Amino acid sequence: MSKINNKNSTIKRVLLQIRPYLPTIILLLALAVVSVLCSLYIPVLVGDAIDAIIGKEQVNFAVILPKLFTCAVLIGCAALAQWLMNVCGNKVTYNTIRDMREAAFKKIHRLPFSYLDAHETGDIVSRIIADVDQFADGLLMGFSQLFTGVVTIIGTIGFMLSVNVWTTLVVVLVTPLSILVARFIAKKTFAMFRLQSETRGRQTAFINEMITNQKVVRAYGHEDENMEKFDTINEELRRHTLKATFFSSITNPATRFVNSVVYAAVALIGAFLAVTGQGFTIGMLSCFLSYANQYTKPFNEISGVITELQNALACADRLLEFLDSEEMSADPELLPEHSETAKGQVTFDNVCFSYTKDRPLIRNFSLDVPAGCRVAIVGPTGCGKTTMINLLMRFYDPDSGSIGVDGTNTQTIPRRALRRNFGMVLQETWLKTGTVLDNIRMGRPDASEEDVIAAAKAAHAHSFIEQLPNGYYTQIGEDGGSLSAGQKQLLCISRIMLTLPPMLILDEATSSIDTRTELRIQRAFAKLMRGRTSFVVAHRLSTIKESDVILVMRDGNIVEQGDHESLLAKNGFYAELYRSQFTDEEQPVG
Repeated sequence: MSKINNKNSTIKRVLLQIRPYLPTIILLLALAVVSVLCSLYIPVLVGDAIDAIIGKEQVNFAVILPKLFTCAVLIGCAALAQWLMNVCGNKVTYNTIRDMREAAFKKIHRLPFSYLDAHETGDIVSRIIADVDQFADGLLMGFSQLFTGVVTIIGTIGFMLSVNVWTTLVVVLVTPLSILVARFIAKKTFAMFRLQSETRGRQTAFINEMITNQKVVRAYGHEDENMEKFDTINEELRRHTLKATFFSSITNPATRFVNSVVYAAVALIGAFLAVTGQGFTIGMLSCFLSYANQYTKPFNEISGVITELQNALACADRLLEFLDSEEMSADPELLPEHSETAKGQVTFDNVCFSYTKDRPLIRNFSLDVPAGCRVAIVGPTGCGKTTMINLLMRFYDPDSGSIGVDGTNTQTIPRRALRRNFGMVLQETWLKTGTVLDNIRMGRPDASEEDVIAAAKAAHAHSFIEQLPNGYYTQIGEDGGSLSAGQKQLLCISRIMLTLPPMLILDEATSSIDTRTELRIQRAFAKLMRGRTSFVVAHRLSTIKESDVILVMRDGNIVEQGDHESLLAKNGFYAELYRSQFTDEEQPVG
């Protein structure tokens, strides 16, 4: 799509966004007309008052005083109308950006994980926060100045024509040069403001990444390299901003020059007509000069608005691009059988999947897991272990083939109903800002405090929770705040102990826990997994010896399958992985 078509499309979309507030916009236009008419009638009254001053001691106060009183009333009406215009403009603007931010936030919940994985978090935040703020500034200026300027131009032409046709023609023919200049500059600045907005998004993303991973940065002494990268992005932003601001700032001086030429031409022609006695009075000249100034002033304002709108449209374009992103497939209808608790039979039937089309990961993967079976998944990094979990939970859908739960294709089950049957404990902990109690209750909000405490005891988390300042009512920050990695993981395990789902997914669930606690947790898990279908991803192979089935994955395929003893007896890839985790003295026999 060309830049012009893209810009026109953005303008249409913005107009659709403000359409719900059309009554307020119509009221705003009406108030603009009232304000402008009041302002434009004042020069006529002032001109009449000037003509009533004939000479020294020849002042007709009977004419002047009523004119001045009427001017005061009109000034008050214009000011009131202008204030109400600002109220209406603010209402339309901030309601519009509220709607756009709300739509963007809802969009986040409908985006596939592939989009979130491929786009930096900081850039998405920049689109929803910074770009919307920039759009609001442009929209607010558009409502407050654009409408008034257009009405002023039309009204001024009418009043000038009623005074003198020929002088009006001079003003009307010369002034549009300022619009042509502004339009030429505006075309150039849209692309520049777009680059500025994109670079600002990259900068926000980089800053967000650095704050989130500050410990890693300092641990590896990467401060200097990050400063260099930040300086590069910052310099790029400075360059784009300076270029956009420079070109946009040319607009006002250029239009003011044209308007000054118009004003001088009107003064000369009007003075000539007044001196030659062609029925053009000094009061009329004063009135006309005032109109010429009022006529040209909106061109300056509109040119400034056009420049500001380029920035606003560039920012709106980035947000609308985000809102137009492809969403994950719609959920099917919730059927009665979907609300029932699953038995736990899971089947993979010729599943193929890749995160990027040019790099296949899982190919023709088939597996039948009976209900209540304990399945361990092992293999080197990047072989597809966690990807299987993503597919089970429908964080991603397979490119081909199907995954079934109790004989039903998971793509025919609403995601919420499917995920209600799974309990997950991953290496990465999921905690929110709130109390410890709230975090454990996340999967079962109606659970009593006694149930929560029982679950925490089962997960061996109760003792450390009791030592917190307010026990279960201790407030923790986002992602666990000051809790240790092990404590965070114990809270997540407590959450699973509370919900007791029919199927479990454990992806290195005890990786951050000390050995003693791990042994106790393993015993709790063994009890929890009894009768439940369980998928356990583990790097420490000693923790999965008791699994019913061990799947050995390599390059997206199952290369070996069986229990611990039979796989060791094969002396294949699993045996190689298992024995590589022990020294020669520690290697088990067999």
